[in-house]
Order: sequence, then structure tokens, then C-alpha cells
Amino acid sequence: MPDSLFSTALIAATLLIAAQLAHAGDAADLAYLINDLRANPPACGGQRGAPAAPLQLQQRLFEVRLERGLLLENAMQRAGYRAEYAGAVSVRGPLDAGAALAAIERPYCALLTSSRFADIGVLQDGDDWVVLLAAPYQTPLLADWPDAGHTILAAVNAARARPRQCGARAFKAAPPLTWNEVLGQAALGHSRDMAEQVYFDHHERDGSDAAERIGRLGYRWSRVGENIASGLGTPQAAVAGWIDSPGHCANLMNPQYTQMGAAYAVNRASENGTLYWTQVFATPKEDGKR
Repeated sequence: MPDSLFSTALIAATLLIAAQLAHAGDAADLAYLINDLRANPPACGGQRGAPAAPLQLQQRLFEVRLERGLLLENAMQRAGYRAEYAGAVSVRGPLDAGAALAAIERPYCALLTSSRFADIGVLQDGDDWVVLLAAPYQTPLLADWPDAGHTILAAVNAARARPRQCGARAFKAAPPLTWNEVLGQAALGHSRDMAEQVYFDHHERDGSDAAERIGRLGYRWSRVGENIASGLGTPQAAVAGWIDSPGHCANLMNPQYTQMGAAYAVNRASENGTLYWTQVFATPKEDGKR
């Protein structure tokens, strides 16, 4: 990215925020080191990326309080920050910002240098560190769920079309997936259940998982997988988030899956209309096999 894109106004604003956050100590230092990493990105999975714009240090992200069972987006909202796209990296053990960066730089290289993020906050409690990366929320204008699901399918197949590093695992290019309406309906049902009951989990309140849900709809499967996401404003953002997460990325690149369905649902009661995304992968069982 050309240096000319980094305006003096942005530099001045960054300096002002840095002054306000001087009390944050090592937490802010880690944010500065991550921006240095983004300016001179290492090779992530063997491929060196282009420099990414510096993240703005957002005071509200430094004030987030994480609680067990509380969604990251909800924790951010409590601190006064609405996120369209967010991620978190945690590590325990490092005693200073430099050691913390050394611990997270390699396994989370793609996430830390992603151009999709605009803001950063760091939480520190002794040797516990949490890096919060986010892009501010923008009201989404979405197509109906089947169209959004097919947009996800196209983005997933584009990702599968070339080799990809998912964390420590390397995947070859995989064959494209085909759309399956039953899997789409299962994805829609789970997204709606999460949105209506305000939770985020692969298991529904009745304990059922993706395999049980598609089985109830009559899909005879030999292999099943599922990705979920919350708070992301577009199908493209949902896929990008899954690609950036090693486990979700491995699901997405798995060559043993042949079909897919995906859908979203909206929690209209939430302050910003939280979106819940579900992506179901499967391979049908061949006739005659148990």
C-alpha cells in the first residue's frame, strides 16, 4: 500500500490517542508492535503479504471486559464499541509486550496483518494478554438468505481453488462444493435458533449438533462439518473471518466435503441487529453403505 495513503491527519489522530492511552503501559506497547508488524509483514504460510494500514488504538477496546459465556461482540458493545468484524488473540505467560508479540506472531500472522481490521485494543492482566482487532459496525444491506448463502458458496469455492495455509496445516486446492438445499435449510434453522435465543454455539438448546439437525431433515450423511459466526455484516466478511481462523479454515478447505449450505438470521431485538451465520458442510452417504 503506498505511503501516500497515510495522511498527516491520521498520524496526528494516532498520536493524540496514544497520549490518551499512555497509562495503558505494555498493553499499548503491544499495539504499537503489531502496527510495526503490519508495516513490515512476515511471510504468513510461506507467502509474504503486502503492508497493511496501521490500526487505530481505540480506547474503548482497551476497556473491554471479557466474561465467560459472553460473546466478544457483546463485550465490545458494553464498552461502547460496535464491531462489524472482530477477532481476538490471547496468550498467557509473556512478561512484556515484546515477548507477547513473539508468542503470537507466527500462529496468528494472517489475523494480525489482515487489512480487514481498522482498530485495535489490548487487554493485559499480569502475564495474560488479549489482543482485540475490529472494524467498526456499518448497517448491512443484505440479500435474502438463499442469495447470501450462494454468495458464501462462491467465496468458499474461490478459496478452495488454490492451496492455502490454515494455521499450521497446509491444504492443497480442493474441488468446488455444490449447493444443497437441505443443508441450507439446516443452516437457516440453526442461525434462527441462535438469533432468537441469543446464544452462540454449535449445539442447540436441545443438545443437537449439525449431524443430528441435517439427519432430522432427511439428509443421509457420511461426513459433516459446520462453521458459525456472529456479528459480521456481509457474506464476504463471514467467509473472510472463517479463512482467518485456522479451525474454520480447515473445515472450509477439507477436500472430503462435497456439498454445502449456508444462511444467516438477524436478532432484531439487539441494538444493532446482530447477524448469526451458519455454514454446513457434508458428504452424502453412498447407497448401500451404513
